[in-house]
Amino acid sequence: MSTTVEPLRIGLVSLHTSPGDEPGSGEVGGMNVVVRHQAEALADRGHHVEIVTRRSSPTQPDSVSLVPGVCLRFLSAGPAAPVPKGEHDAFIEPFRRGLEALGPFDVLHAHHWFSGAAALPVARQRGIPHVQSFHSIAAASTTPLSEGERPESSGRMAGEAMLARDSDAVVVVSEAEADTVRTRLGGDPDRLWIVPPGVDGSVFRPAAVGARRADVPYVVAAARVQPLKGLDLAIEAIAGISEAVRPTLVIAGDSSSEAGDHLAELRRLAAAHGIADRVTFIGPQSRADLAFLFRGAAAVLVPSHSETYGLVALEGSASGVPVVAAAAGGLREAVVDGETGVVLESRSPAVWAAEIERILTEPEYAAALSAAGREHAERLSWERSAIGLEQVYRRVLGRP
Repeated sequence: MSTTVEPLRIGLVSLHTSPGDEPGSGEVGGMNVVVRHQAEALADRGHHVEIVTRRSSPTQPDSVSLVPGVCLRFLSAGPAAPVPKGEHDAFIEPFRRGLEALGPFDVLHAHHWFSGAAALPVARQRGIPHVQSFHSIAAASTTPLSEGERPESSGRMAGEAMLARDSDAVVVVSEAEADTVRTRLGGDPDRLWIVPPGVDGSVFRPAAVGARRADVPYVVAAARVQPLKGLDLAIEAIAGISEAVRPTLVIAGDSSSEAGDHLAELRRLAAAHGIADRVTFIGPQSRADLAFLFRGAAAVLVPSHSETYGLVALEGSASGVPVVAAAAGGLREAVVDGETGVVLESRSPAVWAAEIERILTEPEYAAALSAAGREHAERLSWERSAIGLEQVYRRVLGRP
């Protein structure tokens, strides 16, 4: 454990989803992974971190220690039960009142706009800095939407613009997200900080040399089952691969609360292409199980319509697996095109099928992508991510 000269008391606010929950289930995704690992890395550097979230079960205690130096607190705001993400704006005020009783904190760092709307008034009341991370940003009604992206209420758009304007700093995970904050929300470039996420290379690691591969090669798409993730493209790409080398597509993730019957739609799509036996839905996976799944895969697919970064792509690279990703948002930064994987501008299933088939049939090509991907991921640790946050916090506190 490394310690800093001056430990900070940091409040990380995550109203609508708990970083203590297992990623892949319901609304639990990349944001949860980022908050949890950054908190642990900050604590390892000697800081005291409290993560504050909404109580979603009557059995949750007031607080629990995740690791030494990281406390997860549950606040009562709304029913002690899971609630669809889009309904959490009704809980902002009661959550804010609960947050007022916690602390003391040197800085409050809110994740997603719900959290920021609750935390900013508390920070102002106490005279401490407020840092905002969005993780996803609403599309304005005048903005052309990607398929699967839906316009949000005017309340969210106004709230995000206010947070971009009034927070002491806005932390983003990629240049793509920074551009969105500047252009869509009018954020001040001088208060924007890019802090990329990291990856745990001891969990997401390559398979041992000589490890036996599956008899039938498989590729993995790990994402919540919702239109925004583009899983229909993954299915159609697999259908377009020559039958002699066609892999199984393993889809790991839970249905989003707002996705309706999208899972059934994807099953019907696979059946319509005659590959129902080559598409397997395995539901949410633990981090260890997902890492094991990646290690044995021929490729990791990330066909999302929109990603602020694309943590799954980095985890695939850390696992020593070629990544095939859409040219969407931060995926252009998570994947080094032609080196650690392939970034495809086209959403044509035939183009995706051809690239996946090349990885399957050209071992030297696949091995080069795998090796470069692992090397790239090793440079992006959670400690590095925590150091980036620490610099932001000290800057807004006037303690550079």
